[in-house]
Amino acid sequence: MFWVEFPAGAGRAQAGRRPAILVQTSEASARLPTVLLIPLTSQFDALRFPGTVLVESDAGNGLTRASVALVFQLTAIDKRFLGPKLGTVSLRVMTLLWEAFDETTGR
Repeated sequence: MFWVEFPAGAGRAQAGRRPAILVQTSEASARLPTVLLIPLTSQFDALRFPGTVLVESDAGNGLTRASVALVFQLTAIDKRFLGPKLGTVSLRVMTLLWEAFDETTGR
């Protein structure tokens, strides 16, 4: 979980400073100029969309309030936009994220 400064996008893409979940390995991160991220929002009405997961705040992930992971907005951005690390997402949450990814993509 990191703070990210998402560049202004088009349409409904998330923009601005917000927490996001980095979903690539540290090995890939070391070799690539970009990172794969799932942005989070504090707008709970987003849970009505497929490909979303509620992430409760806890001491491990560093969130100060519950947020919604927008798996359907998985995005790659330049590492320059990656800010400080907040924490680590639990295995349970990662499992839910990958299930939402599978549901959204039909994988």
